[in-house]
Parts: sequence; C-alpha cells; structure tokens
Amino acid sequence: MKLRIRGNSLRLRLSQSEVTALVEDGKVEDAISFGGPRLVYALHLANDLKEIGATFVESRILVAVPGDRGRRWAESDDVGIEHDDGTLRILVEKDFACLRPREGEGDEDAFPHPKAERAD
Repeated sequence: MKLRIRGNSLRLRLSQSEVTALVEDGKVEDAISFGGPRLVYALHLANDLKEIGATFVESRILVAVPGDRGRRWAESDDVGIEHDDGTLRILVEKDFACLRPREGEGDEDAFPHPKAERAD
C-alpha cells in the first residue's frame, strides 16, 4: 500500500492483492520504519460507519471506509473513493501500473493501466 500525504490530503493506493485482502479480511496495513519508531498506516472496512474517516493515534494512521461502500469499490472498475470534510481530504485508490517502467518500481501486483496499449 502506498501512502501519500500532501497538505490536508491523505491518499492510499492499493495493489490488486491488497484490495483482495481488504475484502477478505476487512483490513490492510503497512508501515515505514525510521530506524526505530514506525509510522503504521492502515485501511479497514467498518460496517457501522456512514462516511470515510481517519484518525491518528500513537504513530498510527487509520482510515476507515463504510463496509458496503468499500466492497462495492473493490469489486467494481471504479478507480477510487474519496471524502472531503473541509478539514481533511481522503482518497483510496487502486494502484495502476506505470505507463513507462521506472527502475526500482515494482508494478507486478498493480492494476493494469487503463491507458496502456493493449496487445490483441
């Protein structure tokens, strides 16, 4: 899972296997280590939730998506879902393969890019 923070915007991009795990397990998480302290970021489906939300507690970012909305997104061709409450904008997206390969970037589990040339 990729995490991007920019201003008051938080974006999570999920690979194909992470989207599958989200549907099957109801959650996915990852972390970055700073040589000791870790920042954990997680996404989970919450059946009792009406809107997407995020919390930050004890070096842990938790993004919660209403269960039915998250499952519909995961099983559709929709790229992403988002919510903006005026304070924080949250985007949850499927991670697409790059149109041009980049050294050090592994795209083997990414979703096929819709603009990629298709070989028939």
